[in-house]
Amino acid sequence: MEKKEPFNITVNNGQHEFSFMPEDAKNLDIVPDGAGKYQIIYQDRSYKAELLDANYLERQFSFKINGIKYTLHIADHYERLVKQLGLHNSGGVKQNTVKAPMPGLVLNIMVAPGQSVQKGDTLLILEAMKMENVIKAAGDGTVKKIATQKGTAVEKGQLLLEME
Repeated sequence: MEKKEPFNITVNNGQHEFSFMPEDAKNLDIVPDGAGKYQIIYQDRSYKAELLDANYLERQFSFKINGIKYTLHIADHYERLVKQLGLHNSGGVKQNTVKAPMPGLVLNIMVAPGQSVQKGDTLLILEAMKMENVIKAAGDGTVKKIATQKGTAVEKGQLLLEME
């Protein structure tokens, strides 16, 4: 029998926290009301919700519910396990290399050596399986060296650029 784990939901950076079992979603009455807008009925109360921003990778979502903005972070059991093992805290270790996450073709390089970048800035675009993958900076820094060229085929794990 599969053990069911709750999602831990943190609202507004810890202002509120609660757990939510996946099967509890069946008890929500959610009706789409336009692009990114929903009418929700929960415990005999009606709510108007609008999705403002969604970062599925980080499991971070911003909603406006009845006119008030809320930021939600949804932690699953894998994220809780990583925190319990102490693996979520990198201890300030800075990642100085950017490697290819998959084999592909370098379509475009968006930075140059000596250029300052901020976390989330686009570094380069890698085509893999007919899809363009945007490779972004993991943190703030300066581009030290570019180890590839536009139009070059790269293998998974191959060095693309160095940061400082």
